[in-house]
Amino acid sequence: MAEVGAHLTAAPAGGDRPSVFEAVAQDSLMAAVKPALQHLVKVLAESNPARYGSFWRWFDEIYVLLDLLLQQHYLARCSASFSENFYSLKRIPMGEGTRQALATAGLPKRQHWKSLLLLVLVPYLKRKLEKLVSSLREEDEYSIHPPSSSWKRFYRAFLAAYPFVNMTWEGWFLIQQLCYILGKAQHHSPLLRLAGVRLVRLTAEDIQALEKKLAGATSSQTHSFTSRVQLALRKALGGIAFSLSTGLSVSVFFLQFLDWWYSSENQETIKSLTALPTPPPPVHLDHEPSSALLPRLKTVCPLCRKIRVNATALSTSGFVFCYRCIYSHVKAHQRCPVTGYATELQHLVKLYSPES
Repeated sequence: MAEVGAHLTAAPAGGDRPSVFEAVAQDSLMAAVKPALQHLVKVLAESNPARYGSFWRWFDEIYVLLDLLLQQHYLARCSASFSENFYSLKRIPMGEGTRQALATAGLPKRQHWKSLLLLVLVPYLKRKLEKLVSSLREEDEYSIHPPSSSWKRFYRAFLAAYPFVNMTWEGWFLIQQLCYILGKAQHHSPLLRLAGVRLVRLTAEDIQALEKKLAGATSSQTHSFTSRVQLALRKALGGIAFSLSTGLSVSVFFLQFLDWWYSSENQETIKSLTALPTPPPPVHLDHEPSSALLPRLKTVCPLCRKIRVNATALSTSGFVFCYRCIYSHVKAHQRCPVTGYATELQHLVKLYSPES
């Protein structure tokens, strides 16, 4: 029986390591969900600032609390983050060989809390640092600090060093991914290495164990009051996390579409698709005007055939005349002398040249 159990929990050799596409895709899942949720909150805040404005002001803090609840639920239940479980992956401690614990066993406490902090806290601090740098750059342009103040020298040095620090951080992740692709590393991300875990695929035994754990949690009964309270709290937190995860699972593709639709790179395409078409010129302008031939010189009035005096445009057609000529014609006929468009005296627009 021990040999059978060992065989059931053993992962297939060489087949438990996820591909770099799976690893990168699960990383980008939550990165795509956050901007889309942020846009939805922004729309709500703009539609009703009194009711939803606080959600927009404290969006980062609210999001990190929800993220903390979600990741804690999945790490405790599936030994994986939400996005890792979405792609059927789990975390195992470093140094664990072919005999792996089931996903329902959970991670050791040390790896669990390190994973939780690195999943939630590091992205939050990075976002706050980026906002701080952005605000300092704006302040640097309109700063009232004296040029020799120590504070000004400090944050200018900080702004000068930040791009290199950020490049080092991103380069570290890029090098780690290249090593993972070449088979020289067990992690595609340095954060997994810092947490002391690595990613593997879920096995059939893991999936069966997760289903049994979920079924057992719903059917378990307890008679102790303290146990009932703990179970109720656990169920409430689990229900909130499950509803969040289910909602995200159902709407993840819709949220990714919103993120793509409102991305800055896509704005030009959106404008070209939604822009109103240029109105075509009047059809009868392709032919000779009925009342007068247009002069060849642009400075000549179409009515009196002389150099324009007190140039005035007719807003309904765009043609320019002498003020006296067009005023008299519009007052008498209520139409443009060139196009025949119906017009009124209030459509006369005085043109001012630089010489005047």
